[in-house]
Amino acid sequence: MVASGWRMESGATVLEEGGVQFRVWAPKSKAASVLILSGKAAGTVPMQPEGKGYHSVTVPGAMDGDRYLFQLESGKTYPDPFSRYQPNGVHEPSQVVDPGLFHWMDEGWQGIPLEEYRIYEIHVGTFTREGTFEAVIEHLDYLVELGVSAIELMPVSQCPGSRNWGYDGVYHFAPQHSYGGPDGLRRLVNACHKKGLAVLLDVVYNHFGPEGCYLDEFGPYFTEKYRTPWGRAVNLDGADSDPVLDYFLSNAGYWINEFHFDGLRLDAVDWIFDQTPKPLLRRLADEVHRQRERLGRGIYLFAENDTNDVRLINSPEKCGFGLDAQWCDNFHHALRALLTGETTGYYEDFGQFAQLQKAFSEAFVYTGEYSRYRRRRHGGPTERHPGFQFVVFSQNHDQVGNRKCGDRLSATLPLNQLLLAASAVILSPYLPLLFMGEEYGERAPFHYFIDHGDPELVDMVRKGKHEEHASGVCEGEIPDPAAEETFLESKVSVATPKEGEQAVILEFYKKLFSLRASLPALRVFQRDAMEVFGLPEQKVLFLRRWTDGDAAICLFSFSNIQQEVPLALPQGSWERVLDSSAAEWRGPGEEAPERIEAGNEGHQETVRINPFSVVVYSAKL
Repeated sequence: MVASGWRMESGATVLEEGGVQFRVWAPKSKAASVLILSGKAAGTVPMQPEGKGYHSVTVPGAMDGDRYLFQLESGKTYPDPFSRYQPNGVHEPSQVVDPGLFHWMDEGWQGIPLEEYRIYEIHVGTFTREGTFEAVIEHLDYLVELGVSAIELMPVSQCPGSRNWGYDGVYHFAPQHSYGGPDGLRRLVNACHKKGLAVLLDVVYNHFGPEGCYLDEFGPYFTEKYRTPWGRAVNLDGADSDPVLDYFLSNAGYWINEFHFDGLRLDAVDWIFDQTPKPLLRRLADEVHRQRERLGRGIYLFAENDTNDVRLINSPEKCGFGLDAQWCDNFHHALRALLTGETTGYYEDFGQFAQLQKAFSEAFVYTGEYSRYRRRRHGGPTERHPGFQFVVFSQNHDQVGNRKCGDRLSATLPLNQLLLAASAVILSPYLPLLFMGEEYGERAPFHYFIDHGDPELVDMVRKGKHEEHASGVCEGEIPDPAAEETFLESKVSVATPKEGEQAVILEFYKKLFSLRASLPALRVFQRDAMEVFGLPEQKVLFLRRWTDGDAAICLFSFSNIQQEVPLALPQGSWERVLDSSAAEWRGPGEEAPERIEAGNEGHQETVRINPFSVVVYSAKL
């Protein structure tokens, strides 16, 4: 059942006393009716004006499962902007959904602390052969065994057709029908919580998709005041913008209360324009944290942006927005460019060893320096925020799917470099994120794909994708985003037993997560309990972290030859707990000593480390 104290004010709300209240904001129409197409209450029912553009009516006899449309003064009919379900797609009638009918079994679930998040990003349509919420449930034990603590779903708002990344959503309250709709999504979240997994949802508050969006017919949801890469910006600070703001605040509360999500990832917040004294991002943080206090469970807001601006996670007292964490693209760019040597597109700014060292110590590489790619100064300092406020990765849907052929790191990097990339992310002092399939070196690409019904729009997308790609090598033509084959090629093979190199990679990821969970020093994220230093000429990076009685040192070699490096150790008995060049990881064999006895503070030891490898030592102090 839905948590008490929550109710969505607009859309179709099933009432406890029976019947359904229909409510819509349509200031462009002087009159409105609800056209009920099925059930005992079928017929056209005039709605009453409330003022400020709202119209509402309670219809006795209407119930869960009824299909309906809103009819405006023009006589035209449209789906509900607050629709909870579009069973036949974006152009067809909405369906009444009673969230109270679902039987939740996650009583007592309190979420997990932010610093314990180990995130696995999933695209529901390509994660399994079936491409449904229900099918994901079958693989939850696999994810728990892997060592992740949370899954993050790419957007599931109703999009045109049956296949899409999710960023073309036009009904932000309606889970995609081809994935299994609202009940399928609830069953997935319910199952995750029973397994101890938190669930994050990627939401898109910076734009609506280009097909099936009828919001213009209802009210001024958009503005010409700003432009985004996807067209007009959402109207959050112009005339009649308050109901638009309420739309997104309601959406956040909806996912948290009616679906029990543990957090939201806000897509590309740098394209959300709101110049009011208390903008949407600040209001979202306040609303989510209010729900966190009210419900008594961990609920967090994550921001995605590439501006390197910690105002997103600064407290309101420091003139910030108060979000909980943000994605850190700079870490990815520094790591990938160093491993691959790519210098096209935004990788033009990266490729130096010192940049990865800075990413480990400060999260952001660009903290005010000049960016050649942007041709201006970029970013600002991280102000010593703890590491658990930054999400890092070696791959994600954007960094793979926006390449010309959607190629993953496993398509080009040898095994030792794949293990090194995994180590850099998972052993970092930040929150690690994996993209589905990376944990075993999935070779299938992840393409950009759509299923629009408008041929002219399809041609525009094809043309746009050919023009925008700046990274990756692709033999032949860029895959057609509209072709079903492009979508099918993007499906991963999680269910297939892993053999050979893939089995090795999978076991290595499990080992990394085990170390992160078991070594106390790797669970500390404060800047005053860690230090990063490097040897640029040898391309070896040192990361030391400690608690009151434990310490860990990670040595990352990005050199293509064996290196002998000096290592200063605090007093203690240091045990080697990982060497990625060991035979079990198909390496040439360990060269670093198995144990080092440091008899005094600052003990110097020369350690031999193999090319493109990681060595980890742990000690009780």
